Amino acid sequence: MPGVTGWKSLCASVPTPSNASAYYMRHVTELVTTCVRAKATMTHSKRSTRSLVHQMLCAALVYTAATTAVHAALDAAVVLPPLTQPASGEHHVGKVVWADLVTPDLDAAKRFYGALFGWTFRDVPGDRNYALALLDGEPVAGLFQRALPTGQSKQPAWLTFIAVRDVDAAQQVALQQGGKVLYKSHYYPKRGRQAVLADPDGAVFAVLAAEGGDPPDYLATPGQWIWSAVLVRDPKRETTFYKSLFGYDVYDLADAGGSVGDAQHYILSGDNYARAGLNALYHDSMRRYPHWLNFVRVTDVADAAKKALQLGGRVLVEPRIDRQGGRLAVFTDPSGAPFGVMEWSDADTKQEPK
Repeated sequence: MPGVTGWKSLCASVPTPSNASAYYMRHVTELVTTCVRAKATMTHSKRSTRSLVHQMLCAALVYTAATTAVHAALDAAVVLPPLTQPASGEHHVGKVVWADLVTPDLDAAKRFYGALFGWTFRDVPGDRNYALALLDGEPVAGLFQRALPTGQSKQPAWLTFIAVRDVDAAQQVALQQGGKVLYKSHYYPKRGRQAVLADPDGAVFAVLAAEGGDPPDYLATPGQWIWSAVLVRDPKRETTFYKSLFGYDVYDLADAGGSVGDAQHYILSGDNYARAGLNALYHDSMRRYPHWLNFVRVTDVADAAKKALQLGGRVLVEPRIDRQGGRLAVFTDPSGAPFGVMEWSDADTKQEPK
C-alpha cells in the first residue's frame, strides 16, 4: 500500500446511517491531520492486486457478524486469484493488500463503483455471490453479496486485509494483546491463508499470508486504494496492539500545544513506508464504533462527489482541502458502505516521518 508518509486500511463496526454524516464530519479532522503531517502512498504492483490504501478507514465498515460473514459464507470451492501475477516473492508485513466489500446488492455495487472509479468486474468460479473488481484488467477488490438481517444495526462495509507472514502466529499474538479471532485461519488455493480479527477496541480487519507474495510498493494510480486509517477509543493501547502484531514503527503526531504523550494521532509504518493512520475517537463517542476507513485515489474530489451523488451514493464529508493543498471526502455507496476518496500529488513525499 502506501509509503511511510501516507494513509491506508479498512473494516469494522460503523456508525448508524442516521448519525453517519455528523460522525464523519467530526472525525475527518483527525484523519486529515494525520494525513497532512505524514502522507504515505498506497502502493500496488503494476501487475498485482490493487489494494486499499490511504483510503482513510481501508475499507469496510461492517458489524462483527457482517464482516465475518464474508469468509464464513464463501463457498469452499471459490477460486480467488493470487495477489500477484507472476508471484512477487516480496513480503511487506503490515501493508494493506486487499479489501472486500460486504453488500446486500451486488449488481447495484457494480454499477456504482464501476461508474465512479472505472472498475470492471469478473465473476469468481465457485461462488456466484462473489465478484472481483478490476482496474485496467488487474484485481483491485472483492465484492461479496450478503443479505443483512432486518431490524439489526448492521450495514454494508469494506473489510481491510493486512499482510502477515504467518496467519496462525498472527492469531496468537492478537489474542495475547487483547484482540479477538472472529474467523479462524483458512486456506484458499492460489490466494493464501487468511483470518478475520478484531483489535481490543473492536475494529475489524483481516490478515493475509499471500501465497505468491505481497504486491510491491508503488504509488497508487487513480482508481486504486491509496490510504487507510483506524479510529479507536484507546490510542495508546491500540498502538501497542498493532505494533506487536505487525512490527510497526509508531510515530506520535501531537496536536499543536500538546505533548507527545497526549498524542491522539499516529502513523503506523513499516519498510520505510507509512502503512496506516491511527486516530482517537472523541471522548463523547461511546455509541460510535472503532473501525477502519479506506480511501481511493481520484484526480478530482469535487467531481467524484458529484458523480457519487448522481449514482445514488451519499456524501458524508464534503470535499475539503488539507494543509498540503490536496483534497479528500468521505462517501457511502447506495447500500451505505462508507469509504473515502482523496487527491494525491506525485510530488508528495514517501519518506518515513522522523
